[in-house]
Amino acid sequence: MPSGNAENIRFAPDGMLYIAPAGAGLVLPTDTGDGVTPPAGFKALGYVSENGVTLTPSITTTPLPAWQSAAPVLYNVDAASFQLSATLLEASKLVTETFFGAEWVESVEDVAGSPTPTGEYRLDLSSLPDMKEFALVCDWKYKGHLWRAVINRAMVAERGAITLQRTQSQQFELTIDAMDASGKLGYILTTEDMGTTP
Repeated sequence: MPSGNAENIRFAPDGMLYIAPAGAGLVLPTDTGDGVTPPAGFKALGYVSENGVTLTPSITTTPLPAWQSAAPVLYNVDAASFQLSATLLEASKLVTETFFGAEWVESVEDVAGSPTPTGEYRLDLSSLPDMKEFALVCDWKYKGHLWRAVINRAMVAERGAITLQRTQSQQFELTIDAMDASGKLGYILTTEDMGTTP
């Protein structure tokens, strides 16, 4: 007789990523929201590839062996991490600045002694990039239940390659690492009753 419960299987058919500059004035969300509206102070990163978002919590440990046992008697935590990976599809100002870690600036030229915008924009790729810190929220929902992952302090850890071709859209692949925030890497919120779910 099966001992599992198929009602506890979850999917994430819809969701959104939101980003906000880290700063003293930012208030992190403490509820799941309505599943549509960005948290206050956050902006949506737009469409994500069909592979969705990958959340990866991990712990690195060192086993402690003992003379009296062939198996470790204790594990010590060396490191803990929480990563979010996604491939963004929109070549918006917000997405490209997040991906490249730099800001777009409109070029100007001197016309009769007056600086005049040229209608062209420039993004400088520094050899010593300034690693910008930000807050990140990942929302998703399934069968009326809302879920939200909040990373208090985050930075881009890895960037994928951008392919320029005729039949495939540009994609911006990002891996984002959570950083320590008073002993926490982030938190998960949900409207589902996890106290009574079997």
